[in-house]
Amino acid sequence: MEFPFDVDALLGERVTAVDQHLQPPGRRGPGYTAAHRVDLQQQLMTIIDEMGKASAKAQNLPAPITSASRMQTNHHVLYILKDNEVKTAGKGAIIGFLKVGYKKLFLLDRHGVHNEVEPLCVLDFYIHESLQRHGYGKELFQCMMQRERVQPHQLAVDRPSEKLLCFLRKHYNLQGTIPQVNNFVIFEGFFADQHAPVRKLPPKRAEEEIKPYSLTDREFLKEEVEPPWPFNQSHSLTRSSSLGNSPVRTCLKPFLNEQELLRNLRLCPPHAAAHHLLNGAEGGPAARRRRTSSLTRSENTSH
Repeated sequence: MEFPFDVDALLGERVTAVDQHLQPPGRRGPGYTAAHRVDLQQQLMTIIDEMGKASAKAQNLPAPITSASRMQTNHHVLYILKDNEVKTAGKGAIIGFLKVGYKKLFLLDRHGVHNEVEPLCVLDFYIHESLQRHGYGKELFQCMMQRERVQPHQLAVDRPSEKLLCFLRKHYNLQGTIPQVNNFVIFEGFFADQHAPVRKLPPKRAEEEIKPYSLTDREFLKEEVEPPWPFNQSHSLTRSSSLGNSPVRTCLKPFLNEQELLRNLRLCPPHAAAHHLLNGAEGGPAARRRRTSSLTRSENTSH
């Protein structure tokens, strides 16, 4: 793949390893400044974005999985292979790339046991269509495995295409796969000589009743049944002094005085009982108050 800038000067070596910092490793001259560094970094980002798009198109993916922005937010390493021989207008070209990174995975072995591992994973791999079947892919893999100090059977491959599986089978004799429940593919010998530490997880417990909470949690989450309004209008609702505890309700007042009861009844929605109490039902507080007031006025008049 060709670009309108000097790829040969941007990437110093035939295979260049780039991490999340996206620092161009190209040649430096006496007049190299911060502005030049920004320009070179922008050129490197352009290469990564364009190669990522080409890889997504070749794999029929809806969107690229390799881009400069993704590289900056992940601890991945991108191995870029450039063409030193064919120079279009003296600027060079990019042959392909290989992206790898360590990931924590839960993988099954041949016995169905879950293992927590953190292997080096092949995340994206692309060789330009016009340059395939020329040994460039194997050159990229060999350089990567040498620098990462890993063997082919120790790799986990993320959603490999049929082409990639054929490539691994042809060049590294990786044939038998161990079935997984995720998108990663591992091969025979992965657990025999694992590059990263392996921690076996305890076997799953026998099926039992699902309990979303412990007994204490269930009791804690139960809502307290309150008496109907207005008899729940107590000022005894307090919060625990410890930070993070839920409200604790104390006992309600056993009785309400007459004035507080009438005030609460006036605020409540219309109800038959409230209507009788407020409008003088026989024996109600309002009726008693009117009788008392009438007697008082009569006595004052008589005197």
